[in-house]
Amino acid sequence: MSFIGIDLGTSSVKAVLVDDEQRVLATAARELTVARPFPLWSEQNPADWITATLEALDSLKNAVPEAFRRCAGIGLSGQMHGAVLLDARDEPLRPCILWNDGRAAAECAEIESSEPDSRRITGNIAMPGFTAPKVLWVRRHEPDIFRRTRKVLLPKAYLRLVLTGEAIEDMSDASGTLWLDTGHRDWSDRMLAVTGLDRRHMPALVEGSQPAGRMRADLARELGFDAPPLFAGGAGDNAAGAVGLGAVAPGSSFLSLGTSGVLWRTTAGFEPRAGSAVHAFCHALPGRWHQMSVHLSAAASLSWWASISGQTEAALLGELVQPVPCPSPVLFTPYLSGERTPHNDPQMRAGFIGLAHETDRRAMTQAVLEGVAFAFRDGKQALEAGSLPIKEAVVIGGGARSDAWLSILADVLNMPLRRYRQVEAGAAFGAARLARLGCSGEEPDAVCTPPSGEADIFAPHPARAAAYAERHAVWRRAAEVGRTLR
Repeated sequence: MSFIGIDLGTSSVKAVLVDDEQRVLATAARELTVARPFPLWSEQNPADWITATLEALDSLKNAVPEAFRRCAGIGLSGQMHGAVLLDARDEPLRPCILWNDGRAAAECAEIESSEPDSRRITGNIAMPGFTAPKVLWVRRHEPDIFRRTRKVLLPKAYLRLVLTGEAIEDMSDASGTLWLDTGHRDWSDRMLAVTGLDRRHMPALVEGSQPAGRMRADLARELGFDAPPLFAGGAGDNAAGAVGLGAVAPGSSFLSLGTSGVLWRTTAGFEPRAGSAVHAFCHALPGRWHQMSVHLSAAASLSWWASISGQTEAALLGELVQPVPCPSPVLFTPYLSGERTPHNDPQMRAGFIGLAHETDRRAMTQAVLEGVAFAFRDGKQALEAGSLPIKEAVVIGGGARSDAWLSILADVLNMPLRRYRQVEAGAAFGAARLARLGCSGEEPDAVCTPPSGEADIFAPHPARAAAYAERHAVWRRAAEVGRTLR
């Protein structure tokens, strides 16, 4: 018996096939593109997700045909917050407005003014990246599309709809809509009403480890499965990453250095911290929640710098000494798409400060890595305010392949970071675990275990950590400049 995890990300769709001993048998990925037609806008064509997913599944079949054929279950992980608006025939009415789209700031203020209990109900401050403000923006600026909208789905729920014919969403992803009563794990009629919607517009809700549809029989035959695989509820990308890492017990933490950045802590109950723009969401497993600091441009900052400098990311990182001996003389603020934690400001802008004639590319690359690390330090402080400190974290995400970056992060955050081999599987591996749980009904703690084997440990160096603490104070003043550039 085998299981497939599919991670619908922003830059790519990744798929992984594992056996019943949780060994990864094959992986596949297909790239995606993002359209930014206007300032603050970020959109994708949902049809591209379907094409990429089917191509990734076909690649798995070609790699391990027998294991693919016997697949019993599929789990979905997805980029959160995106708004897919469907008509009466379940066809998208417009491109999906993505998580890092910042156009709906005015609508956030309107939501919180119209429903004063918004933060208490959802556990979160209204942010432009969330789904509800986006739909309110469509209601105001594209009224004909809003009138024709019969269903609003998140990206992975739309993928499930196409593959199974079922409109179903899990609790972790639903938490990022601003329509969920997060403490009670149910849609909030009051929050839906603020945006002119009701439960008829929403998918059914399940826990991430519960069954959530079965692949269409015709598609299963076309793809070559013995029988239509069962789908699990799945998870938002970070919750899926937590499941893959075994971060399911209260207090467990990880740091995701992907396109965006996340510092995660699992909690035993619903513990909102909306005032500091910390996210408080449901976990993908029943009866569990989590907190996150979220940073909109993490590895995306390095990708941007690589495109500007005309170099590959690998080439830029290869120019750095490992570990870097001291902070760069240049500062970089990584607010290419604004920022969430702790600023909640989509208008914040990135920039270099401290350039001189002698500044070289290596100093600027180091500044980019440090700027992202300083943003994580802000997020860590927001998570720890009035709570226990985060003492260590496992690291996942594409940026985690860089030893230099992890060394910088360990020094800036002044805590050890641990990198396992399973980092490559990431959210897709967690989705495969949820697929297994959906099929077997096993206890989550028996399946969602921490990684085994050797790990690379990146421990903070006392002298560098002290230097970065001083540099962070200077960087914070530079970050304030980014708040004034409109």
